[in-house]
Amino acid sequence: MKKSILTISLTALLIVLMNVSNYACTNFLITKGATIDGSTMISYSADSHVLFGELYHWPAADYPEGTMMKIYEWDTGKYLGEIPQAKHTYNVVGNINENQVSIGETTYTGREELQDTTGLIDYGTLIYTALQRARTAREAIQIMTDLVSKYGYYSTGESFSISDPNEVWIMELIGKGPGVTGAVWVARQIPDGYISGHANHARITTFPFNKVNNFNDPKQTTFHSTDVISFAREKGYYTGEDKDFSFSDVYAPIDFGGARFCEARVFSGFNKVNSQMGQYLDYAMGKDLKNRMPLWVKVDKKLSVHDVMGLMRDYYQNTPMDMTQDIGAGPYKSIVRWRPMTWKVDGESYLHERAISTQQTGFSFVAQSRSWLPNPIGGIIWFGVDDTYTTVYAPMYCGMTRVPETFAVGNGSIMEYSDNAAFWVFNQVSNFAYTRYSDMIKDIQPVQQDLEKGFITEVNAIDKVAGELYKTNPEFAIEFITNYSVTQGNNTVYTWKKLYAYLFTKYLDGNIKYSQTVPEGDAYIPPVVKFPGYSESWYKMIVKDAGDKLKVIGSDGH
Repeated sequence: MKKSILTISLTALLIVLMNVSNYACTNFLITKGATIDGSTMISYSADSHVLFGELYHWPAADYPEGTMMKIYEWDTGKYLGEIPQAKHTYNVVGNINENQVSIGETTYTGREELQDTTGLIDYGTLIYTALQRARTAREAIQIMTDLVSKYGYYSTGESFSISDPNEVWIMELIGKGPGVTGAVWVARQIPDGYISGHANHARITTFPFNKVNNFNDPKQTTFHSTDVISFAREKGYYTGEDKDFSFSDVYAPIDFGGARFCEARVFSGFNKVNSQMGQYLDYAMGKDLKNRMPLWVKVDKKLSVHDVMGLMRDYYQNTPMDMTQDIGAGPYKSIVRWRPMTWKVDGESYLHERAISTQQTGFSFVAQSRSWLPNPIGGIIWFGVDDTYTTVYAPMYCGMTRVPETFAVGNGSIMEYSDNAAFWVFNQVSNFAYTRYSDMIKDIQPVQQDLEKGFITEVNAIDKVAGELYKTNPEFAIEFITNYSVTQGNNTVYTWKKLYAYLFTKYLDGNIKYSQTVPEGDAYIPPVVKFPGYSESWYKMIVKDAGDKLKVIGSDGH
């Protein structure tokens, strides 16, 4: 019996690790009362080794009665079927629409037997269909749950971040099994002044049970499917009292992998904004799975949009999981680890940490909604591609009617290189930096920060001009913000191309070169070349491994 249980546990852990490795994402959800300017924000990193980072765009449109919309699974492009199209759809830029509604996600999988591969609606379709149809976060929740109720849910367990200018919600959803239409789900509004987060593990535990979902009642801050508890009883997942029912514990029980590879990322983000998070370190590291983190935490200090960008640039700094502090970081303190995430030595299993900042990010964003501005101007998706630690978040207004060529769909793909596609340009810089990280990151970050801080300053001025224009000529105002976002997006990529050229020439062949001014009358002057070598600690590890084989005899070498 013990052997059987162990085999099942190892199999379950392997499934979790495979899922985290290939489809891992991270979200943070920030309420109005937790931000300096009173905006709401959600952040999202879409992490996958096969996802090409590009900025999606669906223009607003009107459709004749009877128009059908084809459904393709977002992850694979597989055709799933079609559903009736809405009469009118809203403009969508990336993951925000013209009404300042934004949606992000992370996949937690949960009980695999509950996936319904006969369902018509996958999680990507839920996101982008709701964005095209929703005016508020509450309406997005209603649209999404109605879609799966009517057409079936194709994907595995999913957590969603859903925001508008006034409210921020987390919703968690999972199917009912093969051939069973619908899903069980819970949605909770994040209390004002708090932030929440999710990273590939279900986070909603207990919740107040309601008899009726009234989406128009501002006092109702929890919605759920009517059978979220009764279905669990029918399946034999739960036998306790309703008041003790925990969505996460029932539909996605926590294990070591769920804590260490998933919840740890949420912990690290919370740890940056709340000084009381140290009590959950053992939980995040998978040592104490009963001491679960809260769904949301109150911030010690209100956050700016730049602070939220910083949350997405985390590699467990100032925690025992700091990725620069073990030998896997190499001689140049790298914050990335090549997959697989787990391996065995002498029959024992070991791991690489899975941080928020990771090499396989397709795209990421901070979506900001501001209630004091007209909707097309108030919403901004600060959008970047590739590794969050080396990306640049450029401001894309939600009312813009076209996207930068460098970020546009069709300009390259994951297997088709394009020399002016943002994804490939940013990957050139980051992947070259991985070879000498601690040195090159010092050249990358000043350019990154200058661009982002410049954008934040510029946006304040653009908002004012666009806001005044919108009062008398909305179309001209929208063209104004479109031109701004397109220009800055393209300029960001061109700046990054120049940065790559600078890094490549400076760090070619493992040395570091510095230009010199050519003296008057001379034809040229060679650069200064330095050979900084490795750190003393790294040399000691080389000697420990190689012993006297590398010892110099009779001289000090060259």
